[in-house]
Amino acid sequence: MVTHDMTVGIVGLGLIGGSLARRLASRGVRTIAWNHRDHPYAQAERDGIRCVASLHDLAQARPDAIVLCNPLVAMPTVLAQLADAIDPTATTLTDVGSVKGMVRDQVDAAGLGACYVGAHPMAGNERSGWSAADPSLYDDALWALTVRDDTTYERFLTVARLILDGAGNRMIVVDDDTHDRAAALISHMPHAVATALINELADDPDRNIAAALAAGSWRDMTRVALTDPDRTRAMIDEDAANVETLLRSMAGRLTAVADALRDGDADAMTRFFAQGQPFRDYKARPAANDAAVETRDLRIDPAGEWQAALLESARAGEHIIGLAGDRTVMRVQTRSAL
Repeated sequence: MVTHDMTVGIVGLGLIGGSLARRLASRGVRTIAWNHRDHPYAQAERDGIRCVASLHDLAQARPDAIVLCNPLVAMPTVLAQLADAIDPTATTLTDVGSVKGMVRDQVDAAGLGACYVGAHPMAGNERSGWSAADPSLYDDALWALTVRDDTTYERFLTVARLILDGAGNRMIVVDDDTHDRAAALISHMPHAVATALINELADDPDRNIAAALAAGSWRDMTRVALTDPDRTRAMIDEDAANVETLLRSMAGRLTAVADALRDGDADAMTRFFAQGQPFRDYKARPAANDAAVETRDLRIDPAGEWQAALLESARAGEHIIGLAGDRTVMRVQTRSAL
């Protein structure tokens, strides 16, 4: 086990927070946790996670970072309690929410914006709660870390160390709006589409026959629809404007292919199935551990426009995999770019 010179506080020991706490503790990171109910505490303590009775106690421990893993609906209450106890000179605040703009607004409203750096690990499944928490959930996970123009480089480095060294993961750096548009495209909108698919099945008089015939493609397309529907709805509501735009675009695509089928428009059908070929080619490229993967060092100027430089790196398909030198050098890896 590698020991890391870092202390991390975790708020919420559900699937995401519990898995992160277990992963950090298993990798030698001093980990402190608070949960709104104490039922996970006995096992968490056995896993090397120090559990505390209140958010005040968590903040007073002065961890390097506090990771907000609570439901977004509870965020204002949690932030209000932390605001009275946190030492912003010692602790950087981050989170794991799938929507960044809303969280940043809530953090700003609580007066904690200066010590906040947003984060979103692309990890999860359809399960929930401490009983589902598993450190392997974060195996090879990519995090999106969100910054804005006034984010200090030191705050950024604290969260970067948590992700790269503590969790042993990769990351990209973006702004809140870019993150929320991308998350709507690859997560929030697909959850709505998957739910529409199971709704269509449930409303069909031949649903039992169809369900009996369902195989791999149906399973893969609807897996996320098995998630707690209240959790899914909350996630989509929190990114409503982006999801609405994408659903209307998707509806237009589906209407167009339905029209092509009705009209026997072979050219339109060919265009429909060919349009996504760049993504098929992208998925067919060598895996991340292939010898063709390119790794380079990206030097960052902490006094310059480092946020824009890291956003450009993300748009080029590069992932940050480590810090080098005096921590102004990012080791970046191009796995594959679309």
